[in-house]
Amino acid sequence: MTDWPVDLRGVTESVVTTLGPNGLWNVAALGLHAGDPVTARTWGDTRTRRNLHRQGDGVVQFVSDAVVFADAALAVREESDPVLDAADAWVEVEVEQVDSGESGDARWEEWELRPVESRVERETVPTTNRGFYAVIEATVAASRLDVPTYDAAELRSRLAYFESVVETCGGEREREAFERVREYADW
Repeated sequence: MTDWPVDLRGVTESVVTTLGPNGLWNVAALGLHAGDPVTARTWGDTRTRRNLHRQGDGVVQFVSDAVVFADAALAVREESDPVLDAADAWVEVEVEQVDSGESGDARWEEWELRPVESRVERETVPTTNRGFYAVIEATVAASRLDVPTYDAAELRSRLAYFESVVETCGGEREREAFERVREYADW
């Protein structure tokens, strides 16, 4: 059995690629819930959910580029290769749907993810950049703007705060990523 190429704790944000019916790999964000086994939830009728049902597998990737993450979280992106150039590490996973339900008006499905093959592409010294993490949180808030269960005014307030953090603490890639969040979320 293959192990995860990184240590997981709490909810670890990742990028996942899943093979679509058009032969291209859909790129999306996916929160991994640490445990044995690792689980993840898909929300709504997304390409990721449909591809997981159809194929039963995907490639989870760990990236440190805020622009790549923002694009995965909020844009429709398809690639010919399952592993992104920006992946610091990746793991091919088999998935099994183990639960489903609704939260407000949003339907969710829970998946168990079991590693099949993995590789570390780059070893890096971890750094803590508040701008990067503000971009990650902004993608979560932006993705919920059109969900009736959430207060849109509160989400916009969060987005404004995250924007100020990116402006103060982020570098060029974090600023570019936040511009994409603004564009995708149209706020």
